[in-house]
Amino acid sequence: MEPDFKEGGQVLVSTLNFNNLKGPRKIRDSFVGTFTLIKLIGENAVETGEDKFPSIKNTTTPQEIVEVEESPGPVKKIIKARKIRLNGRDQRQYLVRFKNQTADTDKCLAEDAIPDGNLQLRRFKASRRTEQSHQL
Repeated sequence: MEPDFKEGGQVLVSTLNFNNLKGPRKIRDSFVGTFTLIKLIGENAVETGEDKFPSIKNTTTPQEIVEVEESPGPVKKIIKARKIRLNGRDQRQYLVRFKNQTADTDKCLAEDAIPDGNLQLRRFKASRRTEQSHQL
């Protein structure tokens, strides 16, 4: 079976076997990236340029945990907000649902990484205000 990815393409790597990521496992992203695919090594492995994670010494990765990056499309709505601590600073992330996608493809993104972020955040904050006023 031929893999879906090509040399020079952008791929995501599964975090299942990463033991150097901090925080609870259930809120950790299932895939990280994007990484550039440098070369295919045989039938079972690929070499990626993992410069975002300098603690990774071996850049050879099994093909089973590599996935082709696909752009999810436009944002349908922001579902939830959360605060996480990255590099000693609090950062707000938002759970985003994309149009014509299932809930499995929802992602937690930073404010600046959301397409049409200003518009979507205004809608999200307005909907939260109306929910709070109805509860009173």
